Amino acid sequence: MSDHVVEVVAAAITDPGGRVLLARRTEGRDLAGLWEFPGGKREPGESPEQALVRELREELGIEITVGAPLIAVSQAYPHKRLRLDVRHVTAWRGTPRGHEGQALAWVPQHKLASYAMPPADRPVVAALTRPDRYLVTPGPGADDRAWLQAIEHALASGIRRMHLRLPGIERSRRERLIAGAVERCRAVGAEALVGADPELARATGAGLHLRAAQLAALDERPLPVDRPLAASCHDLDQLRHAERLGCDFALLGPLAPTPTHPGEPGLGWARFAALRETVSLPIYAIGGLGPDDIAEARRHGAQGVAAIRALWPAS
Repeated sequence: MSDHVVEVVAAAITDPGGRVLLARRTEGRDLAGLWEFPGGKREPGESPEQALVRELREELGIEITVGAPLIAVSQAYPHKRLRLDVRHVTAWRGTPRGHEGQALAWVPQHKLASYAMPPADRPVVAALTRPDRYLVTPGPGADDRAWLQAIEHALASGIRRMHLRLPGIERSRRERLIAGAVERCRAVGAEALVGADPELARATGAGLHLRAAQLAALDERPLPVDRPLAASCHDLDQLRHAERLGCDFALLGPLAPTPTHPGEPGLGWARFAALRETVSLPIYAIGGLGPDDIAEARRHGAQGVAAIRALWPAS
């Protein structure tokens, strides 16, 4: 594998109805026939913004206003390494047309995942359509009502994806708490994933979050594809196994030392990005992070951040 990284810029061009523009790779190119976010390679001396303006003028015949960064995805391919820097674009002049013979499609966001895309584009779809925060719940202590009220407060604050992690809790109590939390998540359209308990996930209709040891023991996906499946990962082998198993996303960490992982030095962002490029899974960074770290996480290819303390409502 070459150490040279190909710098590519692309746009998530979104119309007033929320549809996103995709372009189909033409015959004779790598990954021909797959759909992608329009853009192209940066030329020497160009800023990402300059490159994106030029590329979309050449490819689509439009003049754009470059919006905020969405995500920068590093991806390793068999014969190259790529860094895909994606920007929001909601303002442009002209009508997009395939000036290089490429087909174009305006796609509702909920259908983006059904389009066959290169590996680097899968995390981009997730960054557009899925939450950038993943709450991992702490234990309930002695007060079940207060724990469920905290779930409600987290949902009211905008949390839309939650790992219901309740280790060491007596079974019937755990079932009641999980059922209550799933009901509250469902009422606002949030995803609830039951921690480490496939039976309870199936019984409640929720998703499932696998521990790393559970992940290693599985040969096939334990839930239907319409239920979210995630896994906690700490190294390359675990990430690749999560992808083979069909996980929808993974957690990778700890990024920094935390009380939850005493004695572990933390991956750091450089190592996180190096592991991220080996799979096409959306990945949350976890370990000593909070909402203020989301932008940095996105710059290193993360879906966002996962956390207990930093996302759990203060009592």
